[in-house]
Amino acid sequence: MGSVAADASTGVGPLLRHWRERSGLSQLELALRADSSARHISFIETGRSRPSPEMVLRLAEHLAVPVRERNALLTAAGYAPHYPETPVDDPAMASLRDSLERMLTAYEPYPALVVNGHYEVQAANRGIAALLEGVAGHLLRPPLNAMRVTLHPEGLAPRIRNFHEWREHLLEQMQRQLALLRSAPLRELYEEVAAYPPPEGGTERRGGGTSFALPMVLDHRGRTLAFFSTIATFNTPMDVTVSELAIETFVPADPETAAVLPTLLP
Repeated sequence: MGSVAADASTGVGPLLRHWRERSGLSQLELALRADSSARHISFIETGRSRPSPEMVLRLAEHLAVPVRERNALLTAAGYAPHYPETPVDDPAMASLRDSLERMLTAYEPYPALVVNGHYEVQAANRGIAALLEGVAGHLLRPPLNAMRVTLHPEGLAPRIRNFHEWREHLLEQMQRQLALLRSAPLRELYEEVAAYPPPEGGTERRGGGTSFALPMVLDHRGRTLAFFSTIATFNTPMDVTVSELAIETFVPADPETAAVLPTLLP
């Protein structure tokens, strides 16, 4: 995934100013949080002072900078990245994979999956597999992408009864990530899925009759299923890959859906 360092500036100072302004903090407010001085923060932002790697990481922590972008800040300051980026299939990630698989299995019969920062599915349970019945084969070939599968006309889109609302929700979610990460691959994915034509006969009717959260309402085997979606991430991740993993679970939005789900597992 790309970083803001590539297009925001040639130095760490303007990058830190970008993150500070994005957080809505003044130089004094940031200085007080980071046990520094407004003068020193000003010198860093204008390039008159080079921050130590410890200071870069301290400021990034108080500015809630994503882990990948913290590495970008360090690189812009002339230092080596602090956080490794280990592929999920690396042997070093075996315990993580095992933990995720146990979690997904324990969540059955409710659907659950794990995606990376580009929405590529890293793991999924049988509940997800049941919902993907009828999806075109080319969308299921690795790397399976959750956004493509959901919004493509040959994916789940024709079966989502409140497609226009659900599409808007997903695109807004991607826009929030782009505002934070400025990732070229994520931008390309967004432009691709945003350009998909809507399914014929799609309805904008909100399903479920609830007001506290938007459900995804799906036609499946002649039944109507309704789900609320929840997303979980890792606290204090120490690896770029782990920081960008998201565990999405689908909670039945009505008793009918909860009753049907156990019968759908293969």
